[in-house]
Amino acid sequence: MSATTEIRRPVPPDIRARKGGTPLVVLTAYTTPVARLVDPHCDIVLVGDSVGMVLHGLPSTLHVTMEMMVLHGQAVARGLSRAMMVIDMPFGSYEEGPDQAFRNAARLMSETGAAAVKLEGGEHMAGTIAFLTRRGIPVMGHVGLTPQAVNTLGGYRVQGRGEDADRIRRDAAAVVEAGAFSVVLEKVPDALAREITAGIAVPTIGIGASADCDGQVLVVDDMLGLFTDFRPKFVKRYAELGQEGDRAIAAYAAEVRARTFPAPEHVFGEEPVRK
Repeated sequence: MSATTEIRRPVPPDIRARKGGTPLVVLTAYTTPVARLVDPHCDIVLVGDSVGMVLHGLPSTLHVTMEMMVLHGQAVARGLSRAMMVIDMPFGSYEEGPDQAFRNAARLMSETGAAAVKLEGGEHMAGTIAFLTRRGIPVMGHVGLTPQAVNTLGGYRVQGRGEDADRIRRDAAAVVEAGAFSVVLEKVPDALAREITAGIAVPTIGIGASADCDGQVLVVDDMLGLFTDFRPKFVKRYAELGQEGDRAIAAYAAEVRARTFPAPEHVFGEEPVRK
């Protein structure tokens, strides 16, 4: 194979075909350097509306705008060559109705190069999902805990316990019937996630769900230990880069104050005199 052969990136039908196979690896990214870091290892890179909390210091995802998603989507696209990019539709960009959703989804895809959009909601969003998918907009569904509805749900609580499980089952079935190529299951009980995964025809991607989902997603800043404001139970820290960064910055500050940085190797002398 030629070293210059273009790598074929997956598209939504490829992801759908992965149902029941090797688990899908999904991480978020919001910048070009992080996109380059995760690209070799991921099947899907999600430009999540979590960017509002992780990078912009916002109290929730409700304050994220279309302009923010476009900007970060463009940055991530520059860093990807292998993984498929999916981008979140921010709060207020699709709930009004199918026409609004199509305009904003089309904008996100055309201006960022994303292969698909993700939107939150179950039965009540099925009509919108069907409208989008019939018009060439691939949709990743998202049921269970839907952070954009945090005020309605009463906080970031586990969804689908007890009698509430039937609501999550209906939501998952509805978005699949509407044409979603995959479904994120967030913060639902393990047994329910396993049941839904076994019962629907498209891949489930778990976050705080079950190891038996068809894939897993985490916020990259959570799993790297960069975002430390809070730590959900479902997050495993694979590194503590926040602590490492703090140590590095403290060392830099100490050397600047002691005038040991910059050292001779970091500064420039006079140009040699030409003879």
